[in-house]
Amino acid sequence: MWLNDFKIALIRQETEKLDLLLSQMPQFSDLKEMEEASYLLKEALRLISTLKDETKASQQQLKKNIDFLKSTQSDTPPTLNIKL
Repeated sequence: MWLNDFKIALIRQETEKLDLLLSQMPQFSDLKEMEEASYLLKEALRLISTLKDETKASQQQLKKNIDFLKSTQSDTPPTLNIKL
C-alpha cells in the first residue's frame, strides 16, 4: 500500500504527500519491495532536485524583472502643479 501511495504522489509531483509518506516509511518484508522503494526514493530525489532548480530559476527571473522595473522608475517624486 505504501509503495502504491508513494508512486502516485511521485507521478502527481505531490511533494507534501511525499514528505508525509517518507516520515511513515514501513519496514519492507522482502528484497523486491526494498529494491522498488530504493528506486522510488531515487526518483523522488530527482524530482525534488528538478523542482528546486526550477524554483531557483524562477526566483532569478523575478529578481531580474524587479531590478528592471526599478531601473525604469523615475527618481523624482510625482507632483501636482495647479495654477489658479
